[in-house]
Amino acid sequence: MTDVRHTADDLGVLSTLFRSEQGGHEQVVLCQDRDSGLKAVIAIHSTALGPALGGTRFHAYASEEEAVLDAFNLARGMSYKNALAGLDHGGGKAVIIGDPDVIKTERLLLAYGRFVASLGGRYVTACDVGTYVSDMDVVSRECRWTTGRSPANGGAGDSSVLTAFGVFQGMRASAQHLWGDPTLRGRRIGIAGVGKVGHHLVEHLLEDGAEVVITDVRQDSVDRVRTKHPQVTAVADTDALIRTEGLDIYAPCALGGALDDATVPALTAKVVCGAANNQLAHPGVEKDIADRGILYAPDYVVNSGGVIQVADELHGFDFDRAKAKATKIFDTTLAIFDRAKADGIPPAAAADRVAEQRMAEARARRTA
Repeated sequence: MTDVRHTADDLGVLSTLFRSEQGGHEQVVLCQDRDSGLKAVIAIHSTALGPALGGTRFHAYASEEEAVLDAFNLARGMSYKNALAGLDHGGGKAVIIGDPDVIKTERLLLAYGRFVASLGGRYVTACDVGTYVSDMDVVSRECRWTTGRSPANGGAGDSSVLTAFGVFQGMRASAQHLWGDPTLRGRRIGIAGVGKVGHHLVEHLLEDGAEVVITDVRQDSVDRVRTKHPQVTAVADTDALIRTEGLDIYAPCALGGALDDATVPALTAKVVCGAANNQLAHPGVEKDIADRGILYAPDYVVNSGGVIQVADELHGFDFDRAKAKATKIFDTTLAIFDRAKADGIPPAAAADRVAEQRMAEARARRTA
């Protein structure tokens, strides 16, 4: 979506929540369990298409206000992502405040599960940054509306598998649109972040014959990829990656805000297509990208493979069925590019229009 990102300089949480012109949020729950140390925010942006579905982010935010605002932004993004993925789910997101390496405990996760369960199915949770399949197994002991569980516990396992596959389909669609051929063979692709999703994406690209350049703030993540694939090149940081000569595609696969006023003018790539959520740092960045002649594959279109995977879990998980649906990200991405060209607008704006139309039609059916 065109990223309407709230900032800590806004008038406050309540003011942000009730700004209907920015899309509004149906419900925000602030959760605290003093015994376990849990502080969490659950944001439900929309249930027009069905129960809100989105992951749980566990992160050491600079402030509680920053955490709430992040939950708002992420939940809104999930509404758009789920709409374009063709899912019968609205958008929601949760954040747990704190360093997961320090405060994450079974007791805390169980307390969090009780809060999600108290919503009675309006919000379905899953993994996100800082949470893993093993964590969802714990949460599910208190909450039936938990996805991303291990296969041993009736779940789909690691959702990053189909997230990476979906981004790969988005890259293939970008290549088809720009160069007339969906193959990435011989293309040079830079990936910023080779953790959960990024290392799976490397595998797809190498299998398709691409040349891959990577960077990550964690050296162990870089080492894991290069040990297995010594032909992969590593650079010092994202600043070096975006300036790499001959780069065809840049894939932001870490945290959001990767495309900003400093980054966009420095990009050498002809395409931006990555797994990170909320890549556009502020409204207007999508136009700056288009003005530079760079093709932007909207993040919430191409990174929806993971949510497709966990949504399938609610119906008795079948990997082949979920993968077949994730394969359609190729067609959806191409359709967005075609809509953008027809309407004379950036792809991010075109994706917004398609998602908003689906949500509006669902609301109209409810009130008819």
